[in-house]
Amino acid sequence: MATLRDPVRGCEWDQAQTFATIAPYTIEEAYEVSDAIEREAFDELRGELGDLLFQVVFHSRMAEEAGHFAFEDVARAISDKMEARHPHIFGGETGTMNERRWEDIKAAERQSDGATSAMDGVARALPALLRAEKLQKRAARHGFDWPDHDGPRAKLHEEIDELTAAPQDEQVEEAGDLLFAAVNLVRSYGIGAEEALRAANTKFERRYRAMEDLAEGQFDSLSLDQQEALWQEVKRAERE
Repeated sequence: MATLRDPVRGCEWDQAQTFATIAPYTIEEAYEVSDAIEREAFDELRGELGDLLFQVVFHSRMAEEAGHFAFEDVARAISDKMEARHPHIFGGETGTMNERRWEDIKAAERQSDGATSAMDGVARALPALLRAEKLQKRAARHGFDWPDHDGPRAKLHEEIDELTAAPQDEQVEEAGDLLFAAVNLVRSYGIGAEEALRAANTKFERRYRAMEDLAEGQFDSLSLDQQEALWQEVKRAERE
């Protein structure tokens, strides 16, 4: 990486990059790692992890050039963090780690870093569904949460009605409220919204491709009723 960034003999593209221009590639590589894991493509996973590691090296090199920190500092920081978050293993404490204890340790870290709100530290660049879930979990840890499924279920129906009745200039806001409420309901069942929607996306894509195969290249010319009939046929075949 130092050679690629070298101002004399390096690569022009690598030399021109900044933290901001590389960040989208970092996110993309993380998703490709996740995709390989989901498909259990472990030969691909090796390469994807290398691509993700390269992103860490890239950012670290730019930081070193700017006098902020180096790759060794990144490795040391995560090592120190893992030791601090596992006092029952690396420290003198006893007991086991559970979600509550883990979150308490992380909350103490945020407070020591100057956090003033329970909302501090939830990255804005997270996928929207995942960020909504994290914000809701943070609020729930301080008692701001429904005690059962009934509350978020009623809230979801309320938001559906509000979107239906909203004038056009308010529909985006109401649609966001609806999605946020849906995440809350799903979370009340202990289900991750991002994971659930990814699974639904995969299922829809699989079924749509199967419909296209059944239509033998004529899918676009079918009526909506005919397309629906193919959809039901694909679903029956999956159940069987």
